[in-house]
Order: sequence, then C-alpha cells, then structure tokens
Amino acid sequence: MSKYEAIHFVDTEQAVWNYSLFSDEDVHAFQNGTHSTLYQLFGNKQIEVLGVHGTYFSVWAPNATAVFVTGNFNDWNNEAHPLKVRLEASGIWEGFIPHVGKGEVYKYHIHGYKGVKLDKGDPYAHFWELRPDTASITWQTDYQWKDHQWLEDRKIKNRIDQPYSVYEVHLASWMRPDKNNPDRYNSYTQLIDLLVPYVKDMGFTHVELMPVMEHPFDGSWGYQGAGFFAPTARFGNPQEFAALVDAFHQASIGVILDWVPSHFPYDSHGLFMFDGANTYEYADMRKGYHPDWNSYIFNYKRGEVKSFLISSAKFWCDHFHIDALRVDAVSSMLRLDYSREEGQWEPNEFGGNGNLEAIEFIKDLNITLYRDFPAIQTIAEEASDWPGISQPVFMDGLGFGMKWMMGWMHDTLDYFKLDPIMRSGAQDKFSFSMMYYYDEHFMLPLSHDEVVHGKSPMLYKMPGDEWQKFANLRLLYAYMFLHPGAKLLFMGNEFAATKEWDFQSELQWDLLQYPSHAGMKYCVQALNNLYKAHPALYELQYETGGFEWVELNQRQEGIIAFKRKGKDPKQDILVVFNMTPVPRHQCPIHVNGKSIWKEIFNSDAKAFWGSGVVYNQDVPVLSANEPNNGCFLQLELPPLAAIVLK
Repeated sequence: MSKYEAIHFVDTEQAVWNYSLFSDEDVHAFQNGTHSTLYQLFGNKQIEVLGVHGTYFSVWAPNATAVFVTGNFNDWNNEAHPLKVRLEASGIWEGFIPHVGKGEVYKYHIHGYKGVKLDKGDPYAHFWELRPDTASITWQTDYQWKDHQWLEDRKIKNRIDQPYSVYEVHLASWMRPDKNNPDRYNSYTQLIDLLVPYVKDMGFTHVELMPVMEHPFDGSWGYQGAGFFAPTARFGNPQEFAALVDAFHQASIGVILDWVPSHFPYDSHGLFMFDGANTYEYADMRKGYHPDWNSYIFNYKRGEVKSFLISSAKFWCDHFHIDALRVDAVSSMLRLDYSREEGQWEPNEFGGNGNLEAIEFIKDLNITLYRDFPAIQTIAEEASDWPGISQPVFMDGLGFGMKWMMGWMHDTLDYFKLDPIMRSGAQDKFSFSMMYYYDEHFMLPLSHDEVVHGKSPMLYKMPGDEWQKFANLRLLYAYMFLHPGAKLLFMGNEFAATKEWDFQSELQWDLLQYPSHAGMKYCVQALNNLYKAHPALYELQYETGGFEWVELNQRQEGIIAFKRKGKDPKQDILVVFNMTPVPRHQCPIHVNGKSIWKEIFNSDAKAFWGSGVVYNQDVPVLSANEPNNGCFLQLELPPLAAIVLK
C-alpha cells in the first residue's frame, strides 16, 4: 500500500502534520467490531514522514470537539499541538508531530462533551509512567525473540491433552529485593534469574501471571487496569517484560496472562468518561456499573469497543508471544443480573438474563484468537452453570479452551476441612465432580482467591494437629494432581504458607528452613514430575475413557480409589486414598488389567515429612475366593495419604 504522503498533500507548516495510518477498510472494521490489530494504528508510532523523524499519534474520541497532544516536548502546553479529526465521522483524531521521539511523556488534552476539558492517558500506549504518575510514554515494543523452538514445541506442549500444571504468581509479592520494603520490586530482568529457574525446578509446565497490564492501584492486584496494551512499569519497560517471557519459553515453560475485559476503574486519566461521555462503558448504569468492584463495564455492543478489546487480547499474543489468556470474571460479563437485585437490571430482548452483546463478543474473541494463534489457549474464570463455556462456537459454545472448575474447588475444600471422622458422611462431595466433569475442559484451581480476605492459608484450612495438617494438605494436593484436568496452584501454596497472601510483602521463604515446609515443597515437585511422566494422567484427561472408579464402598474406612487411563492399558495408573489418620493394613482393592502393581508415589514418604512407615513394594493381584468377585490387591495404606501404583 502506498504511503499517505505519496498520494496526499502533507502540510509541513503546521505544528501537527496531517497524516494517517488508517485506510478506509481499517475505519470500517474498527466501527464494525472486526478489527483485531488496532495496536498497529492507534497510540503513538515513531516513524519518518518526508524524511523527518517524529511520532504519529491517534486516538478515538467521538464526543470531542478538539484533541491536543501535550507533554514534556511542548512544556505541557495544552493547545500547542492539535490533532486532526477524520472527516468520515469515525471519531478518530490523528496527526504527526516532527522531532518527537521515543521516551516522551504525554497525554491527550480533550475538549469533550458539553465543553468539559480532560487530560487522559493513551488507551493504546505500550508504556506508561510508574504510578502515582499517570502519563503515557512514546514507545514501541520491538524485541529480538529467541524462543523459536518453544513456539514450534507449543503446538504440542500447549494442547489440552498434554500435562498442564500452572504456577500462579503475583510478580510484586512473590519475592522482593527487600522484604521489609513494599515499595521495592524485583525487575523483569531480575525475575529472569529468580522466578524462571524456580518454576522450572518445581516442575510446573506453565506460569500464570496475575495482571501485568498497567494499573493505578496496587491493591487491585492488577484487576483494575488502565493500560490494556502496556506491561506495568513497576518492573521495567516492555522490552524487559518480553525478555522475561522469552526466558520462560527458553526454559520450556508456557506463559499465561490474566486479562480483564470485564471492567475498568474510574481513575480520571483512564477510560471512564473518556471524552466527557460514556464512550467505552455502557451509558445505562444498570449494565455499565459493577457494584462489586466499584468499576465500569465495557459497552460490548459498540463496535469500536469490541475492536479495542479483541485487539488488546491479540496484542499480548502477537507482541509478547503469550501462550494463554485467563479471562477474568466471565460470569459477570455473561449475566445482566450479576450481583444485582430485582429491579436493578433489565432483561434482554428475549426476556432472559444473558448479556447478548457480551456473549457475541466472547465468541468473536475466541474465534479470532484461535484463528490467528492456533497453539494458544483461552481460559475462562467462570463460576456458574452456564453451558458450553469450553465448547467450540460452531457447537453453540463460547469457544474457550478451558474453564476454571470452581465447583470442584469449593466441594473439595469443604471436604478436606472436615475432621476425618466426619468425612464418610461427605464422600459425595469428593466424588461429585465426576458427575459433570466431562461437560467442560476443566482447570482445577487452588488460586489466590482462596488464601485472602480471612479465608486462611491452605495449611490452616486443614484439620488436626500440625502433623495431620501437613498430611491432609499433601493428600489434597495429590488429589488435585491425580484428578483429571489441568492444575493450578497459587504461589506459597507449594510450601504451605502459614499466613494469608499479602500483596505488600513477599512470600514466607524463611519457612523452607523447616523440614515440614521443605517436605511439602518437595511433594509438589514430585507430583508435578509424576503428572508429566505418566501419559495415563493427561492423555485422556478430558475424555470419559481416561477415568474409572475402583473403590467407593469403603466409606467408613475412608478408602477411595480410582484408575487413570491413557491410550495404552499397560500405562494405567491406580490411585488409592486413605482419608483417615488410621493406617489400613491388608486393605482389599478390587482391580483388573495387570498381574503386578508397583508403588510409584506415596504422599506419606519421609522425604515429604510423612511418617514413611507404610509402603508397598511389588503388589501381586490375588484371585477372590467368591465367584464373580474378580481380582484384588491387598494394600498397606498409610494414614492421611495417597498412594499411586503402576
């Protein structure tokens, strides 16, 4: 395509030159909600026009009467550099300012609806000032990637029929250079040497980063974002963030980002009332306001907003090689009555509670991402019984690759919190997940939400004395890793943190001096390695043929057993749980398929700070004396433990 200056007159006498990167097709797609690469057009672009270096600026402000670029380069003169509005009523303001280079701090000064004057950051900027400052920075995300092998490998490694074990991390509070100073952070560069080898050593296949998009308030944990195209400046610049992702990839670890298209805050420099009117958010606050989070909801009906959000999602996959997006608060997007009482919401045109525009946006989002990046995953944080979350759009699903299994998490924690003597009466909570498991592609989360706001750390959810708490927690983690589906464990859970997560401090790394906590960490490491080493634990993890109940009838004894199966029956795995603190000797477990079973994992091992007193070597299959009772094993089951046999 010919450059603008080749076919248009550029008035170089003006402070802002008339210049455009948009074609008519770009504008049309933007308005229709079908443009997915707006990051190539909007924001700031350091380019050369007629032999002069400078920066092209463009912003969408459809209710503005004038838009100016103001910054250090013009001593924050509000009206020295006016952008030109396009003539097709698109609401796009643009222009080229000579001699403005990379690293300039700027805002848009907007004369908006009904004469209001506003100073806004650039919604499409790749880099922002560190809070509490709120200006955008002229910057392009160019980086020389070295992850070519990973991008090839992830075509297999990132599939849902492969091991998918996720370490969820809040970068600011994982580890700090000074644990007593909440205002200091390890940089993206420092995290390459600290976080990457740790995740690798622990055996996780993926790391999930809680939102890294620029956000004004630390206490939002990143979920109240202002810069949907910018990694936060708290840890460095965009190139340094790219280097961190690259380092994970070179260590063969996939990177998942939390991404929040459900709401945004009301900070004055952000998207709210961007040009003096409801531009990005619904005007009707019955749809446009989130009562839970005191934030505002994107107007999914508006094509320009839809293009903005899909472009944001694609930007992270394109510019930063992200392997999966965990889409936050999907339930709140789908339901018009989410956290609202009767009379506080209006039914859709069919009388239902579904936000039809949000549903279409989600479908188009997933179609676009999987079309352009077939090897990535999208993961829905969705806590309701909405059907088809992880079913393809052509099958009338929403098109996500996976769904967080919140029901499993709540039922499982409710079960494990019980005194073991009470568990026999609640066994159905333990087994219920297999009644609905194959409806979706589930991820099993033990996430940050479960260790904050008075919910207590994982260790202290467990009953009993100190030894029993640790044994129960090892048992819980074994159950998660051996249950079908992807796994997610929040940072600190792997070594049994004794305090709730605090975003202002670092994890309790000093706990690892104690054998109980070091043993827990080693147990999680062993479970990761077990999961990755045995195809029966992942090949068919989303198919009914990958799971078989073996024992549910020894309820009073607290004995539960199931088989995990892969494509080769010789690779079958037998999993047996003792949910009580009482060792079980010569416990009969009916089983078929092999003549000899060998113990390959025992959560009560001494190395994990277990008792180590009960274990099984080669276990022969015995024939039952009674007709039709099949074959069985006689197992030694340690207290509050899981054993795995192959």
